Amino acid sequence: MLLAIDAGNTNIVFALVEEGVIRARWRIATDPRRTADEYAVWLHQLLQLEGLDRSAVEAVMIGTVVPRALHNLSVLSVKYFGVEPLVAGRGAAAWGIELDVAEPQTVGADRVLNAIAAHALHDGDLIVIDFGTATTFDMVDYSGAYKGGIIAPGINLSLDALVAAAAKLPRIAIEAPDHASVIGRTTEDQMHIGIYWGYVAMMEGLTQRMKAEVGRPVTVVATGGLAVLFDKQTEIFDAIEPDLTIQGLGLLWERSKSLAPS
Repeated sequence: MLLAIDAGNTNIVFALVEEGVIRARWRIATDPRRTADEYAVWLHQLLQLEGLDRSAVEAVMIGTVVPRALHNLSVLSVKYFGVEPLVAGRGAAAWGIELDVAEPQTVGADRVLNAIAAHALHDGDLIVIDFGTATTFDMVDYSGAYKGGIIAPGINLSLDALVAAAAKLPRIAIEAPDHASVIGRTTEDQMHIGIYWGYVAMMEGLTQRMKAEVGRPVTVVATGGLAVLFDKQTEIFDAIEPDLTIQGLGLLWERSKSLAPS
């Protein structure tokens, strides 16, 4: 069984993957100072709840956009699971797809993993929208090559900045307004409209521009926890794949096994 670790800017997701199926997943806030021992105690308890022993883990694959988190996650793998971790994009876990951009070394691991998984799941040209700390729009062509994309502030980041900069604005939950009007009657109502419908308009506008630039039929794939929230009010998503990054880690692991010397 694979322990797939997706270390993002806000959260780290740990998932158990077996034969391409995600058996369990857990999430913890990203803190580069968290030690391997702290991770181990937390994970041991969660494995026990699933009726599993850590010996069930035969491999560890790490994908990270937080370089400072990598050391302690690597120590966790070696010390508590007895395996050298594979790091997405390196060595035996090389991407295996073309990064057709000006600075391929700067593309986030999560975005490449999303591209790998989306291409495996869907045919043709793709736009992958990921709702994370940032909201990213990535173009993957019919051959699986990563062609570039867009980085926009994530919705939580935008809301935090708005509340922090405006003393009288309250903190609100991110949810769809409970009416169709886009003219708010209260401060909170106006904030809900601005955040929610503003994001819908941004997604629709940017996706339309990307499709026009590609000039061919494009499938739009959404991932991340907030995709379902927006899917209720827009028709731009052709598919929602909540676990693209973890699926990408699983695919890289399978590929690395096939490339390993017999």
